[in-house]
Amino acid sequence: MKFAVLNPAGRDPDQVFPNGAGKPEDPGHPPVNYHAYAACCRGGFFRSADSIPEGTENVLVLLRTRNLRTALASVAVLRKRGSRVFVSFKESGSHQVADLLGDVSRWELFQEICSACDGAISSTPELVPLYRSAGCACAEFIPTPYPVDSPAWNFAQPLAKRRGIFVGTREFNTPSRNHFAAVVMADEISRGIACPLAVVNTDGRQGGMILKSLRKNNPLLFIIEAPLPYPDYLRVVALHRVVWQLDASSVPGQVAGDALLCRMPCVGGNGVIERIAFEEFAEAGRDELATRTRDLLQNDEAWHAVVHRAESTARDHLSFQVIREKLHAV
Repeated sequence: MKFAVLNPAGRDPDQVFPNGAGKPEDPGHPPVNYHAYAACCRGGFFRSADSIPEGTENVLVLLRTRNLRTALASVAVLRKRGSRVFVSFKESGSHQVADLLGDVSRWELFQEICSACDGAISSTPELVPLYRSAGCACAEFIPTPYPVDSPAWNFAQPLAKRRGIFVGTREFNTPSRNHFAAVVMADEISRGIACPLAVVNTDGRQGGMILKSLRKNNPLLFIIEAPLPYPDYLRVVALHRVVWQLDASSVPGQVAGDALLCRMPCVGGNGVIERIAFEEFAEAGRDELATRTRDLLQNDEAWHAVVHRAESTARDHLSFQVIREKLHAV
């Protein structure tokens, strides 16, 4: 095995990806986020260093708030075996990293880990200087890949079957997500041009109450109760014309990644995939985003142009083939 991802003491079960991205109906975790690093290399995702096959050339160890000591021990075991070991935060949003390192004992453990490993693979460019300053001999930004080069993962629907806005974010209580602002602005657009609006509720009763309050004035607001299996979720997303968000968390960018798999525009957000595939929307102000969204909802030519550019960019910079080559070269 050339590449494995280790999430020490994590919840996700061990999984290998002999067929790369495979098919959406395959069992196990879909080949997205950090599982995608393993999948694009036809490698594996593991919970324990003992489960990683002997002779694995490169291992990416994921760091979480509660696994730093286990991660440090795992780095030592894997390097003793002869594997090259790299580290990465499992949750790479700015607020998530700040929470993890906002404790002196965790910061010192992080420094030990960085000094003990061969380097870091960062899913966001913002974190590269942090890894280096903490002791990593090298740190490279490599975005999480998406299987845009796999026909099985093309969830596109004809434009004639698509209607309205899908809000890609969740978490009303995470300030940097700007989820409430995104929902309210999308609701205004929806009411203004009479188009459907879909929002996924992952906040239980409280989230449901907020959304139902908005629905009193907008019968076109549809509440989708989570969770959904990932392929079913993508099928729902693909029935819409636009994915909308205002996330300012500097995350790897799954909201935009989902939009890529559904071959549709993602408007707003400053995640990595947003900045690469939907650059024209990533830095725009909110008023401009709202104006562009109205255009994409009503102008077929503009919609097709954005989708074409995004798909081409994703194939060149985010596909499994491209990221596999980058990971093999580290």
